[in-house]
Amino acid sequence: MSAGSDGVVVVALDAMGGDRAPAEPVRGALLAAGPALRVLLVGDEPALLGELDGRQGGASAVEVVHAPAVIGADEEGARAVKAKPDASLVVAHRLAAEGRAQAVVSAGHTGAMLAAGALVLRRVPGVLRPAIAVVLPSRGGPVVLIDGGANPDVRPEHLPQFALMGTLLARDVLGVAAPRVGLLSIGEEAGKGSELVQVAHAALLGSPGFVGNVEGRDIPRGAVDVVVTDGFTGNVALKLYEGAAAAIFAEVREALAASVRGRLAGALARPALRGLRRRIDPEEYGGAYLLGVRGLSVIAHGNSSGRGIANAVRLAARGVREGLVGQLEAGLAGRGAPVG
Repeated sequence: MSAGSDGVVVVALDAMGGDRAPAEPVRGALLAAGPALRVLLVGDEPALLGELDGRQGGASAVEVVHAPAVIGADEEGARAVKAKPDASLVVAHRLAAEGRAQAVVSAGHTGAMLAAGALVLRRVPGVLRPAIAVVLPSRGGPVVLIDGGANPDVRPEHLPQFALMGTLLARDVLGVAAPRVGLLSIGEEAGKGSELVQVAHAALLGSPGFVGNVEGRDIPRGAVDVVVTDGFTGNVALKLYEGAAAAIFAEVREALAASVRGRLAGALARPALRGLRRRIDPEEYGGAYLLGVRGLSVIAHGNSSGRGIANAVRLAARGVREGLVGQLEAGLAGRGAPVG
């Protein structure tokens, strides 16, 4: 999907998804919406109108779409999507499937997002498994980690497709001219790693940008632009990455506050520290793309603030404008991918 003929992108936002809904999704919609970006706020209409009442910002570019039900965090994703066709997350996906929106964003149930992507939007022809692509900060620039948790168990043939999807995201959305691709393993040598990694390594040889195995420490270094792995390992790496960044920043802050000299140094370094915090903040990118479905789907962090939701909406719109889904379809067709 691409932007409309007038250049306006329409994003369907699940306003009832996330720990801080509906207040923060509404705030995020107003922060992101504007002349070139319309937001369909999907959820309980009275509640959403109450949140919108008296608020400024992009209200003229926001429209409420009523959806009376919500998928709870304790529900099984696929079952809930099938049982609750009037849930806000499902209705948001249906708006995209019907062409009323070009992208979907939710900070709600990740399993339901995966199920709705597969059941409502459906897979791009040739995609064996949709995957979560997370953009992480590094010393060398943004790094795409794929899969970030959609597929805990994979087969070797899935990983080359993950590599292709991650490469297209890095090239077309992040602006990396020639993305370098690494396969996450326990050593750089081709023979290192599990049987899955060794077979996938052989399958990736000769593919565009593939440089071989990389280790976990290579991610924050920015040794490659795309890191390919299974969803179990990827999700563990992602959570460790986020937790370590938060812990290190907290340690720095506490050390600076522990003495007069530290507080003085902290005052002098505050602008630089703010920039550092912004770079390592998961809300800076807003969310992760679910790649491989027929439509742009962005999964935001469950505890997202309005700022995080706004950035997730902008990330979705950027993917639409860059034609990410169409590029993926063309890339798979060019490689003669089997229809899954």
